[in-house]
Amino acid sequence: MRRTSLRAALCAALLAVVSQTAAALPAAARGEGGGHGDRPCERTARPLDGRARQVLDITRRAKADLRLNSVEVKVTVDGHEVLTDALGESMTGVPARPDMHFRAGSVAFAHIGTALLQLVQERRVSLDDTIERWLPDVPKAHEITLRMLANNTSGLHDYVTDPAFGKELGPHPFRQWTPDELLAFPYSHSFWYEPGTSWSYSHANYLLLTQALEKITGMPIQEFVERRVTGPLGLRNTRANLTPDIPAPVLHAFTSDRGIYEESTFWNPSWTTAPGAVITTHICDLARSAEGIGSGELLSPRAYRTLLNPGTVGLGGGTAHCPSDICLKQTEAKHFGLGVLVVNGWILQNPSFSGYAAIQAYLPKARLAIAVSATKTATTPDGNQAEAVATRIAAALAPGDPLAIG
Repeated sequence: MRRTSLRAALCAALLAVVSQTAAALPAAARGEGGGHGDRPCERTARPLDGRARQVLDITRRAKADLRLNSVEVKVTVDGHEVLTDALGESMTGVPARPDMHFRAGSVAFAHIGTALLQLVQERRVSLDDTIERWLPDVPKAHEITLRMLANNTSGLHDYVTDPAFGKELGPHPFRQWTPDELLAFPYSHSFWYEPGTSWSYSHANYLLLTQALEKITGMPIQEFVERRVTGPLGLRNTRANLTPDIPAPVLHAFTSDRGIYEESTFWNPSWTTAPGAVITTHICDLARSAEGIGSGELLSPRAYRTLLNPGTVGLGGGTAHCPSDICLKQTEAKHFGLGVLVVNGWILQNPSFSGYAAIQAYLPKARLAIAVSATKTATTPDGNQAEAVATRIAAALAPGDPLAIG
C-alpha cells in the first residue's frame, strides 16, 4: 500500500510538472488548436460537397488533357479546405499522395521577400540601402540596392538563360554548383541597363540578396527564413535542403529536357539559388504559403503594399540594349513584386525546373488559395502545366479574375 501511494504521488508530481511546462508553450507547440502544422496532409474525406467535386473534376480533366503523370491540388477559401487530393502516380505503380514532398524552387523567393520586409519594418535596414556594405565585390555594388535585388531591377544578366551555363548544366545534372561559379556567368556580361532603370528577371539577384541577408542577420538564410516566415506560418514540411536529397515521402519527377524521358528527381538543384534557400514542400504547405504570403499575414499594411508593388510598375520594355523578351514591360495588371508575381490581383509564385512544376496563388478579394504541383509524362506539353491546371480552377471559382500568367 505504501509503495502504491508513493508511485501515485510521484505520478501526480510528474503530471503537474508536465502540465505546467505545456501551459508555458505556445498552442502550436503543444499541438492544440488544430493549427496547419498539426494536421496531416491527406485527401479530403468523402463524400465531397459540390464545390469540391467541381475542383476535382476540373483537375481530372486537366490531367488527362495535358497528359500529366501526377497532379496534386489543394484549394482553400478563407483558410478552410475546399479540396485536397492527388491524382496519378509518383512512380510506376506508386500512387501520388498529398503528403509527398517536391521541389518548390522560387517559392523560396516569396518567403525571402517577406522576411526582408520584416527587417525593413523593424528599421534594421532600408530597401534603398546599397549593398557595398555587405557585398563590396559585386559590380556596381555602390549603385545596387536591396530593393533592386528583391524586385529584379539590378540589370544583372540571368545565368539560367545564359547559353554558356546551359551548355554546362545539360550534360552534368548532378553537378554541385557554388555561388561563385554561378555568379561568374552574369559577371561576364555588361549590365542590361543601369541599376534601377528597368526590369529583367535574374536568379543572380536572389543569390546575392541571400548573401546580403546572411551578413545583415548573422545567421544562415534557412534559419532566418524559418524564424521569420515558414515557422510562424506553420510550414513544418517546407524546409531547406543542403544536398539533393528530398525528405520522404517523395513525389518523383521526370523530364525530357535532355532529349530522352528520364527520372530527374534527384538531379542536383544547387544551381537554382543560394545554399540554404533550396527548398522542398508538400501541397498542404504550398497552399498555406499561398495564403500567408498572399494575404500579407506577416507584414504591416504598408509593407504589404510594398510587397505587391515595390516600384516595378511602369518599368521594363525593350530597348536597343535589352530586348523586350528580357526587359518585360511591368504593368499594373501583371508585374513582379518583392519575390512574388502579381497577375490580375492574384499573388503567386510558379517554380518549374527539372521535371517539377508548381504554383501557389492567392486572390485576396476572395480569400482564395490555389496550390498545384504537377509532374510530366513523355508527351506532356512544354511549360509549367501546374499553372494550366490552376488557371482552370481559378476560372471556375473566380471567373471575374483570370489567372492569366502567360
